[in-house]
Amino acid sequence: MSGAVTKSVHDFDPLDEALRPPINETEEDRVIRQAQEAEARRVSQAIDDSIRAEKQAQKKKGIVRLLLLGQSESGKSTTLRHFQKLYTPTAFHEERILWRSVIQLNIVRSVRTILDALSEFRLPTLDSGGEDSDDGGTSIPHELEMLQMRLTPLRHIEALLIAKLIPPSEDEAASVIGSSAISAYHSHRSRSSDRSWRAQEVFVRPGATWKGALAKSTRTRPISLGNTGMQTRDEAQEVIHSCSYDIMALWNDRLVREVLRRRKIRLEESSGFFLNDLDRVTALNYTPNDDDVLRARLKTVGVSEYRCEMEAVAGRESGTEWRIVDVGGSRSQVPTWVPFFDDVDAIIFLAPISSFDQVLAEDRSVNRLEDSVLLWKAVCSNKLLANVDLVLFLNKCDILDAKLTSGIRLSKYVRSYGDRPNEMETASKYFRSKFSAIHREYSPLPRKFYGFCTTVTDTTTTAGILASVRDMVVRRHLKQSRLL
Repeated sequence: MSGAVTKSVHDFDPLDEALRPPINETEEDRVIRQAQEAEARRVSQAIDDSIRAEKQAQKKKGIVRLLLLGQSESGKSTTLRHFQKLYTPTAFHEERILWRSVIQLNIVRSVRTILDALSEFRLPTLDSGGEDSDDGGTSIPHELEMLQMRLTPLRHIEALLIAKLIPPSEDEAASVIGSSAISAYHSHRSRSSDRSWRAQEVFVRPGATWKGALAKSTRTRPISLGNTGMQTRDEAQEVIHSCSYDIMALWNDRLVREVLRRRKIRLEESSGFFLNDLDRVTALNYTPNDDDVLRARLKTVGVSEYRCEMEAVAGRESGTEWRIVDVGGSRSQVPTWVPFFDDVDAIIFLAPISSFDQVLAEDRSVNRLEDSVLLWKAVCSNKLLANVDLVLFLNKCDILDAKLTSGIRLSKYVRSYGDRPNEMETASKYFRSKFSAIHREYSPLPRKFYGFCTTVTDTTTTAGILASVRDMVVRRHLKQSRLL
């Protein structure tokens, strides 16, 4: 008896119970129920047919989906801009003037970083061992104090540019330190609030919102229609121009460079660095060139999709449509990657190998290179991506070369590097072999490894690499579509 009870419990199907017709169902109720069930099956089948038809249509049309992955500041947005420059050059050129406000903000933020470092600096006393300290020593020289005073107008310009990029009417108003961005900016008299303010970075949501706001606020014209609407007064450019000599003096001051070195602040290694081009970018008639747009830094959160159409190939009437998706790279956004793994044709993964001696902004206990390696392992091992081509960009090789040339020892931070020569060629080969080994070991199925040492701000080299990636992805896509 107990055995029969146990069997009935195991055989119980709650779904079957829910779908079972009512015990007291009349003939009329049965006819109505069966008609409703038939209609539900028809709708479900129509949805399935529509999904299959859409996938078939996409295959015939030749839609290629490319995903850009990597940690924050790895170069994803710059790579996306490269695609725009290469394959939709007219639109890219027309939008260059809109990037002037971003570049202005990059300059002002660089100056702000220097001034903040100086405000906490004290000249060492004779018995302090040569290290600066907040507790002892004297303040900075009078000349630098005067520079600080003369550069005070840049604080107003910083707030002005943030307001330009982030319209108050948009949800993006919360994208800078909450809703009190500008008020926090003006509270620089409080040292504690000032520190918390500058720890944040301005970011916008992807899409045309911030570009539309800039176009509306500046009333600029497309570059194809004239000299970019330079007749419109630009308060930010005027103030930066009036401060240009003081900014140059600040950046070229030997004590300033020493303070930055002690604070381990390397502005020249970060994106959005323009202090070596001040003569040009602070001119009143300054218009960003292609390289400036690629170097500009504007953090985005969320997902950005860019569409472009490649040229037609033999046997096809139209070109291949590319949908390139740039997802957020901060640690909090990594879990949002997975939904985009479905139906993707290829992934470009960017690993900034120059960051071997840096830590994550979100978690200063985690080395940035180590974080890139862990992300690469996770992507390689994901079963949803077993049949997807992975293209690795070992990025920021120019910065890596500069660091190694300056004497920074790679083996100090990467113990497994051992006593290998501390030079670019050996280091890049070492990193390529390590990432290749991870790719080979963790991939669910065997697949070819595509790895490039890149500097995505290098227009010519990156264009060649992207062309190779494009050809590789298109060939594979055509084979899967049985067109080759």
